[in-house]
Amino acid sequence: MTTDPIARLLATPPDLPVVAGLARVAEALSGPGAAVVQAPPGSGKTTLVPPCVTGLLTARGGAARVVVTQPRRIAVRAAARRLAHLLGEPVGETVGYSVRGERRAGPRTRVEFVTTGVLLRRLQRDPGLPGVGAVVLDEVHERQLEADLALALAVDVRAHLREDLLLVAMSATVEAERTAAVLGPGAGVPVVDVPGALHPVAVDWCPPRGGAHWADDRGVTPAFLDHVAATTRRALTQHAGSVLVFLPGAAEVDGVARRLADVANAGVPVHPLHGRLPAAEQDRALTEGSGRRVVVSTAVAESSLTVPGVRVVVDAGLSREPRTDQRRGLAGLVTVRVSRASAEQRAGRAGREGTGAVLRCWSESEHPHLAAHPQPEIAVADLTGLALELAAWGSPGGEGLALLDAPPEVALARAQAVLEGLGAVGADGAITERGRAMAELPLDPRLARALLDGAGLAGARRSAEVVALLAEGVRAPGGDLVAALRQVRRDGPGSGEWRRAVRRLEQALPTGPSATALPDDVAVGAVVALAHPERVARLRPGSTSTYASVGGTGMVLERGRGDGAALAGLPWLAVAEADRRPGQRDALVRAAAPLTEDLALEAAASRWDERDEVVWQQGGLRARRVTRLGSIELASVPLTRPPTELVTAAVREGLRREGLEALPWSAGARSLRRRLAFLRTALGEPWPDVDDEALLTGIDAWLGPELARVRTARDLGRVDVLGALRRLLPWPEAGRLDELAPERLPVPSGATAAVDYDGEQPVLAVRVQEAFGWQETPRLAGGRVPVLVHLLSPARRPVAVTADLASFWATGYPAVRAELRGRYPKHAWPEDPLTAEPTRGPRRR
Repeated sequence: MTTDPIARLLATPPDLPVVAGLARVAEALSGPGAAVVQAPPGSGKTTLVPPCVTGLLTARGGAARVVVTQPRRIAVRAAARRLAHLLGEPVGETVGYSVRGERRAGPRTRVEFVTTGVLLRRLQRDPGLPGVGAVVLDEVHERQLEADLALALAVDVRAHLREDLLLVAMSATVEAERTAAVLGPGAGVPVVDVPGALHPVAVDWCPPRGGAHWADDRGVTPAFLDHVAATTRRALTQHAGSVLVFLPGAAEVDGVARRLADVANAGVPVHPLHGRLPAAEQDRALTEGSGRRVVVSTAVAESSLTVPGVRVVVDAGLSREPRTDQRRGLAGLVTVRVSRASAEQRAGRAGREGTGAVLRCWSESEHPHLAAHPQPEIAVADLTGLALELAAWGSPGGEGLALLDAPPEVALARAQAVLEGLGAVGADGAITERGRAMAELPLDPRLARALLDGAGLAGARRSAEVVALLAEGVRAPGGDLVAALRQVRRDGPGSGEWRRAVRRLEQALPTGPSATALPDDVAVGAVVALAHPERVARLRPGSTSTYASVGGTGMVLERGRGDGAALAGLPWLAVAEADRRPGQRDALVRAAAPLTEDLALEAAASRWDERDEVVWQQGGLRARRVTRLGSIELASVPLTRPPTELVTAAVREGLRREGLEALPWSAGARSLRRRLAFLRTALGEPWPDVDDEALLTGIDAWLGPELARVRTARDLGRVDVLGALRRLLPWPEAGRLDELAPERLPVPSGATAAVDYDGEQPVLAVRVQEAFGWQETPRLAGGRVPVLVHLLSPARRPVAVTADLASFWATGYPAVRAELRGRYPKHAWPEDPLTAEPTRGPRRR
């Protein structure tokens, strides 16, 4: 009998569905060296595929290690324990694991479970992966950023450095063919499809009564958590077996666990399960006891963990996913409705060991309206960390890498701009030495910058403390991070993980000068400001709760938050966390610390700017030299002679915003514009288009020389609009302007009358007596357009409108004469107007 524990396990494997596909996995790896394994959760792929790959490496004569990735630390530890148990060994022998800050593996370890982040660090340090014979990427269907990147980098390593490296991607959903195409484009990477062996799962729809909504502006409502707890009690009453409850985040998990205190008191243990818990508490939730229990979990138990003994699932129907407001630069986690694919995976947890049931906290009619699949993180998350990894790999923007989805251009451009501001990359996107130091730290780039630079401001210890506070997601009472720091120092909630993180970060810091003079209050703010310089905020005048930030987003403190009152009215804040509610202009501050102006200027130094500024305000110009920290105005002084180009740009923008009426239009300028508009309509080219849109679009061509002489609002009032419009006249056609569209026309009395071009047809207004003997209606635009003659009474009131004078004298005039000659007896009203002498006033006695 063999002494190799891996060989023994493969000879007599446990009864799991994936066993049927292990031979095909080995065959695939013996050919192209890569494979995709598609199997539902609970099929045993995480447990048995790594030993299968290890056996293949051993058969080839090598003792190389198999590295298996999991998306979460809790899943890494659970998977290692499960496989080590099957081998009859403790963790750290044949099977080991490595997570951030903890490693249990040795020289005999042949299967090592790691988080995806740990694998990325190893790839960046040495892409050749010495001592590693195979990489197994588990749960790639979750489409986390790190998983997508690890897949792309592993494919790149196989293509250019390690053709011998075996690569397996394991997925629980239907994108296996797409993943196979990325693993080996054109190479025919096989997909090993292992069907599951789930027992039937009955669905019970349990929406809240009375139409209660699951969330409001503050997040998941207490009423909905009450409903989830009540549904859990119902599950215990109506069904046998342990109950697994799915909630979106740690806060909701803890809230429902507290609500189930009566269940625990009745003898059914209630175990919370999420990533913030100490490892011992996570292990307790995953260890099957002798009786029933309730495990209240985040999505960590959806696909990457097996919770033994579960026969009932209570699904709150919510998920927490990353989202980024690219315009405001706010990134964070948001609570959304679960996708149908995730709901099916959750329900499947109840059918592992026998017939089960899922109680869904939404209605059957709502279910078809859920999204089919969760969105890939690369499409919605903040990409700053990804951009730094790509730059460190030598592929800024991901050029040449086999990413399942390309990063969105806007999000990637913003991420690269953030990195440039942090000094991590140059203008060309290439990584700097400072960027490499940041990339070596197991932190988001912003926190890496805060840790490195914070040591010089707040001291190495406090810099590590504050960064650990932010990285571990320790809650701030009332949003006050200083209070949060004091709380964890006193062994408050989450202090264990925080202390371990502090030690790791202190050890990661390079030796160098370390200041400690700052008091805690502003030291916390200084480190936070280094991490998020765009969220440095100054109190708005006249307010105690609203702030303007460097990044341009308004910030507001939530009222009535107890300890949060400590932040109200502070002149400067360093905001660590904020989110913007739908329909709100300002973002709500979730965590912040006090700051001084000097520290604000130091932390956001790359955003300091002094420049001359000319703006159009209320029809005038305002010229200043302004000092700003990003969007925060620090100081300004008036400018008496601002640069010409700034004035011109300001006037252009002002006219585009307020319209051309803001210019000093003279009567002559208005007249010329109307005449040109008439000729454009009547004759077309080359006569120019002079409507508002055309003039604004081509403003430089006609008004530019005038604007070049403007320095002040008074100068703007002297602009020669008439002279500017004349620049639009076409030559040589301009010589016929007065012929084609004259300002005035002669009338039979010897006078001239103004032509009105305001309407669709030019109008000439003249008294009846001045038009006697006028038989032909004048025509303009080279005879194309007749003038519309308005014939007036002696009091200059219209009595007739005609474009056919001959017809008027014959048919219209007799009625006008009969009506008006008695009213105006001093004026001529001849019976024959065609032969009468035109007059300009009353008849002489």
